[in-house]
Amino acid sequence: MKQLDDFMEGDAIFQGFSQGTLIIFVGIIGISIGVGVLSRRYIFPRLMDMFSKTERIDGKTLFAPRSVGWMVGTLFFVQSSEYLSSSCTPVWDQGLINQLNNIVFTVFIIMMLVAAYRLVDYLDAFIVVEGDDNIASRRSLASVAESVGRVAVVVIGAFVIAGVAGVDLNGLIAGLGITGLALALAAKDSVSNIFGAVSILIDQPFNVGDWIIVDGVEGEVVNIGLRTTLIRTSADTMITVPNSNMVNSPVENFSKRRFRRITPKFELEEDSNPAALKEFCDVLLKKVSDDARSIKEDDSWVRVQSFGTAMVLVGANFYCVSSASTQRELNEDILMMARETAEKLDLIFFEPRLRSNK
Repeated sequence: MKQLDDFMEGDAIFQGFSQGTLIIFVGIIGISIGVGVLSRRYIFPRLMDMFSKTERIDGKTLFAPRSVGWMVGTLFFVQSSEYLSSSCTPVWDQGLINQLNNIVFTVFIIMMLVAAYRLVDYLDAFIVVEGDDNIASRRSLASVAESVGRVAVVVIGAFVIAGVAGVDLNGLIAGLGITGLALALAAKDSVSNIFGAVSILIDQPFNVGDWIIVDGVEGEVVNIGLRTTLIRTSADTMITVPNSNMVNSPVENFSKRRFRRITPKFELEEDSNPAALKEFCDVLLKKVSDDARSIKEDDSWVRVQSFGTAMVLVGANFYCVSSASTQRELNEDILMMARETAEKLDLIFFEPRLRSNK
């Protein structure tokens, strides 16, 4: 330290700084900026890559919010200047340095709160596990956790900033006790929505990514917030539904289906041969049951359902795995099987225009 003291000795040349002290001070500023950039571009991404549970954090393309760099840089500056003051004898205006440190420390607190608010967006990286069987519920938990985290940061930040500004926190807390009842009454709907979010997490009637119908709204659950749930409809519009409505209304969750039902109907001419009709039903049932995409064979059937004045109605009931694409493909193939089978048995599908020409 003696060599450093010798370097900083000398007459003041600018704002109470000696030449050596000014060089050291400017060096501290430069190193603080470098530490902030380093932490944002290299340290933070690699820490996230090390502790996160999702593959979207690769440690290379992810940068921390700029507020993280400012936070680390200002903290390094304050700690370095205080260490220099306590361990060495710099030639500078100590009052000016103390005032500057107070300002920089205030900036550090503000940047820390801003960084905390921005880093809430990364909570899902520690909750959602890619490939986990329970990934849907984890995404829902992450969605609500982010909303709770933002509210917590805002509330804590308000108290911290009030304390830094010199506001009497004891009086503020006492005032909150007096107005608490009024606020609770005024915000009863918001409180209901918050408890609704908790109920959704506990009961899990749906998760993020599920396709549901609730309160007359149908679509995919995009986000479960602290107050509302966002649903994207088939028209690609976004609908906001209060959480209290979600828990107080029946929810039909299509994503919870174990299988999908296919119920085609075939209209044949009234003079169709009864034996051919019976064989049509048996052959079509066997063809579909032998298909690997078909399930619940015991509950599948093809039967003549009714005779009309001009046609015979044949109904069918099949099941496939819970996949929209599989359902569409199998439904198409069943229709083609039915047409092929009818042609082989000389059965004619009912056509009103042909009958009107007879």
